[in-house]
Amino acid sequence: MTSATDDLPLAADFPKATVDDWRKLVDGVLKGAPFEKLVGKTYDGIRIDPLYPRANGVAPVVGRPAAAPWQIMQRIDHPDASAANAQALTDLENGATGLALVFAGGNAAHGLGLEPTADAVAKILKDIHLDAGIGLELEIGPQSRMAAIHVAEYVKSNGIDPAACDIRFGLDPLAAAAVWGHSPYTWDEIVPAITGGIKGLAALGFKGPFASADGRVIHDAGGSEVQELAFVLACGVAYLRAIESAGVPLEQAQGMVYARLAADADQFLTMAKFRALRLLWARIETACGLTPRPLFLAGDTAWRMLTQRDPYVNMLRATMATFAAGLAGANAITVLPHTLALGLPDPFARRVARNTQLVLLEESNLAKVSDPAAGAGGIETLTGQLCDAAWALFQESEKAGGAFAALQQGLFQSKVAAARKARDANIAKRRDVLTGASEFPNLHENETTVLKATPIALAPYGEQKYKFDALPPIRLAEPFEALRDKSDAALKAHGARPKVFLANLGTPADFTARATFAKSLFETGGIQAVDSEGFADPAQLAAAFKASGAGLACLCSSDKVYAEHAEAAAQALQTAGARLIYLAGRPTDAEAALRTAGVTGFVFAGGDALATLQDTYRRMEQP
Repeated sequence: MTSATDDLPLAADFPKATVDDWRKLVDGVLKGAPFEKLVGKTYDGIRIDPLYPRANGVAPVVGRPAAAPWQIMQRIDHPDASAANAQALTDLENGATGLALVFAGGNAAHGLGLEPTADAVAKILKDIHLDAGIGLELEIGPQSRMAAIHVAEYVKSNGIDPAACDIRFGLDPLAAAAVWGHSPYTWDEIVPAITGGIKGLAALGFKGPFASADGRVIHDAGGSEVQELAFVLACGVAYLRAIESAGVPLEQAQGMVYARLAADADQFLTMAKFRALRLLWARIETACGLTPRPLFLAGDTAWRMLTQRDPYVNMLRATMATFAAGLAGANAITVLPHTLALGLPDPFARRVARNTQLVLLEESNLAKVSDPAAGAGGIETLTGQLCDAAWALFQESEKAGGAFAALQQGLFQSKVAAARKARDANIAKRRDVLTGASEFPNLHENETTVLKATPIALAPYGEQKYKFDALPPIRLAEPFEALRDKSDAALKAHGARPKVFLANLGTPADFTARATFAKSLFETGGIQAVDSEGFADPAQLAAAFKASGAGLACLCSSDKVYAEHAEAAAQALQTAGARLIYLAGRPTDAEAALRTAGVTGFVFAGGDALATLQDTYRRMEQP
């Protein structure tokens, strides 16, 4: 008896595929276009090829203990202490294994945060068993720095053994100075304060870590992966030096510093960045004469990738970011709730943030394999390139005199500004897509629920004695969201949004592609697109425009149809009262004639969509 599969060839019967074979197939698809079209570049100028060979003989990057899950951290930031306590208990009862206490004024508080008083801390931590393996991470700033002392005092006053607690105290004056853009003190004045706090907490029996080297500051401000890594190295080394200068042996100081990174929706770059930091830190430990130990590495899903519009897409972004950080060995991950950019997240948003991690850990079993990217050519190459570039920038900061001096000289700020400028340009041209904001907008989305809360009022932060350029957090979608806000204001004031009539010419085969493009482009700015059937008669087109109630029009068709009908159509629309007339497509030799006929501008893939939309609003607002 034979099986139906007996005649199928074995794997060994197939010829071995080579890179040359693949390249021939690719060239066939490219049809004469250069191969470089498939090569990407990061904002650090790092080349990303479409294919990489296997990286042989590469050992896994040492991170979390083998098969150990990461801590599922849940952000606690409700200004009302009792409500925050209720949230914390609910989170712990439903799968969270740690709490990120975000105090008002913290680097990543984003306008929210806990009250940094002893009474509030006691209420927040009520009935939470800190000696039962719960991870606790403090997010504090200059105005809320006493919160760390209040937490320590709460532990001692309640008879809890500090050594049994897993508390990361989050002391990070360098990141605070970077965000604020000034400091009341010099670095030499800061060092005794932070090392005194660290030694005091260690003397009470807390095992730390205490000082945080926080790369999220760079990421939140629009910086690149290399800049984020170099800033972490610069801050981490500054804290190591400070602690050692206070008489603490380096072997002990080694465990007093930990790192924070942002994880975003770019899976491969996020994985490479987290892996690179461990290798870079091990290099620093070796240079200090220390035996490398795995750095405690905490990750937050990125603030800058959150959108206010269509916020449910944020769930997808957070899932990819968590996936990448988890696979790359993060010890703890905090998922920012998908509505955080709108305000204080409600129970549903908090549950989704928590369950995102639970599903990846408990159902997808992501923690079961240590560093699964080891040996993958693409990830290994990216990791190595990030290491080389970040080390070079770190050395620049060292030559400048260390992290604080580098901030004073604007070293990091200038590089972040350049990366942000390039990123903003790509977002404006919709090359970097923000689904729901710069692409695939939904003008009819339901209002998203967030909790009402009064932010904690804090006293001003010291004298602005030593000033430098600040690195405030931004969100990439903000420029497009500002246009949507204008549209909402018009809807509220006049009962209708601004409208653009899609003046489709010819048959659906002629206009569908460009009409679809134009609808997406204008609606990303809150300008509602009114579709139409194809027209050949300018008079019928003008009548349809008048009936639409739109003030703007956009001609949509093929280049062939444009050559025959676009000028007459534009003239008819202008006569019918169209204030602005656009044409979907790149300008051609007929541009001058089309503009004479009434065409205001051209919209096309790769054009500056944001500038076009901003100019459209400016023109509409003119009398």
